[in-house]
Amino acid sequence: MADRGEDDAELVRRARAGDSDAWDKLVERLGGRVWAVARAQGLSGADADDVFQVTWMRLVTHLDSIREPERVAGWLAVTARHESYRVLRRNGRQIPTGDDHDFEDALHLDQPVDAGVLATERQQAVWAAIATLPAHCQRLLRLLMADPPFSYEQITEILDIRPGSIGPTRGRCLEKLRHQLAALDDEHQRTTP
Repeated sequence: MADRGEDDAELVRRARAGDSDAWDKLVERLGGRVWAVARAQGLSGADADDVFQVTWMRLVTHLDSIREPERVAGWLAVTARHESYRVLRRNGRQIPTGDDHDFEDALHLDQPVDAGVLATERQQAVWAAIATLPAHCQRLLRLLMADPPFSYEQITEILDIRPGSIGPTRGRCLEKLRHQLAALDDEHQRTTP
């Protein structure tokens, strides 16, 4: 499937007309963002998969009623966020999760034997510290770390915040994260023989 340089609006129009290539291109282009929105809400991998599927199903059922097809990315993000909230309410709890990554390619022969263990411990410490932050900080930091990255406009739509508040909020959240990491480090030093 070659990218013909079409924007999202054109892909929506073609998908409405039954073009399966356009639909595939939409999913390929925007699927990672839908997934990232679900994960940013603190859902487990399985719940995020469910939200991903339901969000795309909702787009299928509402494709003809979308008034601004050029804003389909925002529509998907908001729908994924609302669906995530529904899942969280259904579960009655939020399960903080860290993304499990496969670091096999990151290990080099010239590294010390325990480098992988130390890297994993550092990653776990960061995710543990993030889990102690207020929910709005957790969501914002997850969106800012998403791959591919979200634009500030998309983040304002997903989190329903003013565009000018992202930078200051990010700064406050990162400062809280630094304090949490310092506290974890202090505790580790006190308990390590």
